[in-house]
Amino acid sequence: MSNRTISWAAALRELKADRAARSPIREERLRMNAGSRGAPALAMSVWRGRSGRRYVVVVQPLDTPHHVAEHAAVILAVARDKQGQASIVAARACEAGDPGFLGWLAACAGLSACELHAYRLAETQSERAEIAADLGGPAACSAAGMV
Repeated sequence: MSNRTISWAAALRELKADRAARSPIREERLRMNAGSRGAPALAMSVWRGRSGRRYVVVVQPLDTPHHVAEHAAVILAVARDKQGQASIVAARACEAGDPGFLGWLAACAGLSACELHAYRLAETQSERAEIAADLGGPAACSAAGMV
């Protein structure tokens, strides 16, 4: 056993620098086991918004929009880089049967989105709009012409 001295001031500075370097909006991957009775696990992830709140989402490929369009949800169009890091291309607060959803989806595909992440726990339209702003913000949506 060694008697090593820790500089708490230096350790705290490193923690603050790490927090400042990370994006305020980020994915925090979940580890999933196989479902009960050997069924494949539901693909899920967690996003942390600007507010610090965490949102558990269901992950689906971009080519399965029918699963998403049937229910009211906050939909995130997500792109991944070569290292697997996710970034939100756009966020949309959708109502069930949203008529503009497929056009929005096509625009997101043109911006390199490859996954849809759906957050379905918001009960009202205003809650969904607030969460979409927390995760994507007006800049992400309006930059793509997708408010």
